[in-house]
This record gives sequence, structure tokens and C-alpha cells, in this order.
Amino acid sequence: MLSKSQIKLIKSLSQKKFRNKHQLFVVEGIKGIQEFLNSDFELVSLYSANSEFDVSDKFLEIIDEKELNKISFLKTPQKALAVFKILENICPEINDLTLILDGVRDPGNLGTIIRLCDWFGIENLICSLDTVDCYNPKVVQASMGSLARVKIFYKALEHFLNENPEIPVFGALLDGKNIYSEKLPQKAFIVMGNEANGISEEIKNLISQKITIPQFGKRRETESLNVATATSIVLSEFRRSSVIEK
Repeated sequence: MLSKSQIKLIKSLSQKKFRNKHQLFVVEGIKGIQEFLNSDFELVSLYSANSEFDVSDKFLEIIDEKELNKISFLKTPQKALAVFKILENICPEINDLTLILDGVRDPGNLGTIIRLCDWFGIENLICSLDTVDCYNPKVVQASMGSLARVKIFYKALEHFLNENPEIPVFGALLDGKNIYSEKLPQKAFIVMGNEANGISEEIKNLISQKITIPQFGKRRETESLNVATATSIVLSEFRRSSVIEK
């Protein structure tokens, strides 16, 4: 049976300040939990309505659905919930295509972008300090397990880019050059901006090449694409270009 202290701790992890304090986060759902169990993340505790997980009994606690409802962050709780330690990532040397997010605030967008990084083989995702926390429960859920494989770093972007002057910086902007006609390198930074305001002025000044996804609709009344949708197109085009070069 769950104790009051267990419930209090788990529920507190919905807030960033408590995730930072305890260095813990929550994963819900059998598939998602299994992804993290197969990764470098360290399991702290696992609460499940069944015992189908291959983990030590010291981590596993069998609870009923009523108890699961008390700790779940979902409207319709899944069959299991786990608490993992936040992984300490040391920013690596950049040797490949790297995605940078400047002020992305929506958890669903970040979760989707993490999945896109996983799909397109982007190992490192650099986020501005005001980008939504990747361990936010909604981000974890939307990433569908990909958070277990993509390394995410929060940096002061202006300082980070100035530390890597040899790497070209591509920014997705409405006044950029047509991405379909540009030569795209295999090693570069790609900057995607905030949902409402795009890339900040400070970071715009550090962009070496502006690119855009051309609009083909005749009426052209759509102002912009959702940042996750735009990211999928941009990453696809960069990867397509690298395949052609080979």
C-alpha cells in the first residue's frame, strides 16, 4: 500500500522545482517505462498493477488501480508508473548535425521534437534555458520513450554558439532561402524558434544561413508552421541531402 510520503513525493514531481530538488522524474505506461529500463537512466521505484517487469523486488511495488489513480498525472492512468533519476549529461564535442531549440514552451511540441531527433538520428538536442523542461510529465509522455535515447542539454545559447564558431548555424526563418535549393552540410547547428515569436534577436545575430520552408498554397494565408511540424521537414531535408552527398 502506498504511503502518504510516497504519494506526496510522486505528485510533487509534476513541478520543475521539485524535480530539480530531488533529481527525479516520472514515466508512465508499460512501453515508456521499458524504454527507460533499457537505457542509462537509473530506476528508483516502480508501481504497477501487475508484475510483468523484469526488475528487482526492491524497486517494484504492486498496487491496485485505485492507488495508481492517486499518483498518476494522466486523466486515464496507464497500468504502471515509475520514478527515475535525472541523468547528468556532460555536453559532448559536436561532431554531427545538432538541433537547437530557442524558447520552445509547449510540452507537446518538445516531446514530439525529441521523437523526431530519435527518428532522424540526432543524438544531441541543445535547448535554451527558457525552453520547457524535458522532464515535464507531458514532455516525457509525448516523447514516447525517445527521451531515453536523445541527450538533452540546457544552455545559454548565445554563449554556447560563440564557443563553437567553426560550426555553421542554420536558422529556420520566414525570410530565409528556400531549404529545397540550398546545399546542406552534414555537420551543422539547426536553430528552431519559439512558437509565437520565432528565433530571438540575440540568436538571429549568430545565424550564418537563414533557411525557410516555402509555402505552396495559392492563397498563402497561413502565417507559419507548428514548430514540431517545421522541425520534421527541416531534419528530413538535411538528412536527405546527406544521403545524396554519399
